[in-house]
Amino acid sequence: MDVNAAVAAAAAIAGVCTGVIAMLAFRWSERDQKRPTRTSLHTDPVLPPGVDTVLSVLRSSAVVLDEADSVVKASSAAYALGLVRGGKLAVEPMLQMARDTRRDGEIRQVELDLPRRGTGRGGEALAVSARVAPLGSRLVLLLVEDLTEARRIEAVRRDFVANVSHELKTPVGALSLLSEAVMDASDDPEAVERFAGRMQIESTRLTSLVQELIDLSRVQNDDPLEDAEPVRVDELVAEAIDRCRHQAGTKQITMAAGGTADLHVWGNRGQLAAALGNLVENAVNYSPARTRVGIAARRVTAPGGDLIEVAVTDQGIGISDKDKERIFERFYRVDPARSRATGGTGLGLAIVKHVAASHGGEVTVWSSEGQGSTFTLRLPEAGATRDRDRGNGAAGGAGAAADRDRADRPDETTQYETIPAPEVLP
Repeated sequence: MDVNAAVAAAAAIAGVCTGVIAMLAFRWSERDQKRPTRTSLHTDPVLPPGVDTVLSVLRSSAVVLDEADSVVKASSAAYALGLVRGGKLAVEPMLQMARDTRRDGEIRQVELDLPRRGTGRGGEALAVSARVAPLGSRLVLLLVEDLTEARRIEAVRRDFVANVSHELKTPVGALSLLSEAVMDASDDPEAVERFAGRMQIESTRLTSLVQELIDLSRVQNDDPLEDAEPVRVDELVAEAIDRCRHQAGTKQITMAAGGTADLHVWGNRGQLAAALGNLVENAVNYSPARTRVGIAARRVTAPGGDLIEVAVTDQGIGISDKDKERIFERFYRVDPARSRATGGTGLGLAIVKHVAASHGGEVTVWSSEGQGSTFTLRLPEAGATRDRDRGNGAAGGAGAAADRDRADRPDETTQYETIPAPEVLP
């Protein structure tokens, strides 16, 4: 019995030892699995809670880098700008900023000019502002804002101020010199009269320039639809013709209008009259003597609603292809010498462009050197007036159908039928 008891006790002790050893081995294995290894330190870092949501609503391009400079998270804008390629940050200055910030934890910011993606032209670049900050203990956040458009607008503003200063300086300087000439020629009545006439010309030009600057500022800042109303196209055309009556009569230019009856546009009457008046005035100023300026209007169909199209055609010098791209820029002149002789300021077409855009329309140009030009102003039709006119009967519908048929013709100077108006000048 004593021997059996001893064997049982030994077996019990052996079982307890085996269980203890197994438990210790299991605990050791579990602890070893939880212990970070050399490779586990570099695999799939997790963003802090809420960071992913914040990055998704930021307007800036966002890139999150881990301690191995691999991209953990990047917004679609970052890919569009070409910041991230192949899972890596492709801009070396930004990568160096991220490494420095990871080392010392300081926030850094810099402005860079990056080559535009997909273009080999060295002159085109993206202006960006990059800001790097630590994100936790292992991650770095890079925010990049595109400043290209802001830089372009600032350059336009600087050019505008420079151009305005130059344009104002010319007539002011001329008036100063002419006034001195008048004083020196006080004993010569003919010279005084001649210089006084020149002073009147320069003062008129200065007044026109200031007024067009005011008009341009107004159409850029004001919302034309606040005071919008249905405006009759024939009244706008009549006002534009009357505005240029004297210049046309001096050059014996015939002005003709047609197709403007029963057409209405929706907008600010004053701005629309100024835009159409500028187009007609340009046509008269740039046309040779004893030629014709035609003004024609029609209704054309469009997916978003019918448009009213007003075309001003001249038989002038025409515009070259390289100048067509720039004629709507402020202070740009196709022929500076001719513009100075006609009193042009270089702002008329810029005003037309802004008026058309603010009214939901557009202005286009067709031109051929030596054959003349056609400027076409397209504006939304006044909806209530259009519906009323369509209810007037079959005659109105037939006229509208004829207008739509003419809309399919190519944009040439002969596409409109112009009817001589009673105010044709000799």
